[in-house]
Amino acid sequence: MDHRAGNGSLHRLFQAAVVVKGIDGVLEFIGGVLLLFVSPTALHRLVVALTQHELAEEPDDWLVMTLRHLAEGFSVETRHFASAYLIGHGILKVFLVASLLRERLWAFPLALSVLTIFVAYQLHRFGRTHSPVLLALTVLDTVVMVLIWREYRSRTEIVRPSATAKPRDR
Repeated sequence: MDHRAGNGSLHRLFQAAVVVKGIDGVLEFIGGVLLLFVSPTALHRLVVALTQHELAEEPDDWLVMTLRHLAEGFSVETRHFASAYLIGHGILKVFLVASLLRERLWAFPLALSVLTIFVAYQLHRFGRTHSPVLLALTVLDTVVMVLIWREYRSRTEIVRPSATAKPRDR
C-alpha cells in the first residue's frame, strides 16, 4: 500500500516545499562562494549602484540606508564569516533535502531539529529587528516543518505495526 494514499496533495506540497528549500540551499552556497571573491570595496560600490535610483526617489528609505550602512562596515573578517555561514548553511540544506527526497527516515527528525534551530534563531533576530521578511521566512520554515512532520508520521505509521494489532495465534 502506498503511504501517500489519501494524502496525495499534502505529499506533493511536502515535495514542493522541500525542493524550494533545496533551491534556497543551492543559492546560499553560490552566494557564499561568490562572496569569497568580492572585496569589501567592490561590494560597497555594488550596493551604492544598485540602490542609487531608489535613494533618489526616497532619500530616507530605511532599507536602502541599512544596506548602505552594512556595506560600508563590511570587513574582510565579516566577509569570511558570512561566506562560511552561507556555504555551510547551503550545504546542510542541500544534504537534508536530498536525504528527504530519497526518503531516508533518519533525515526527517534531523531536518526538524535543524529547522527548529533556524526558526529559534530567526525569532530571536526578529525580536531585535522586527523585519517582516524575517517573520515571513520563519512562517514559511514553520509550514515546511509541519509538512515534514506529517510526511514522517505517515511513513513511520506504515513501518511500525499497529499498537492494537493482536499477535497471531499459534
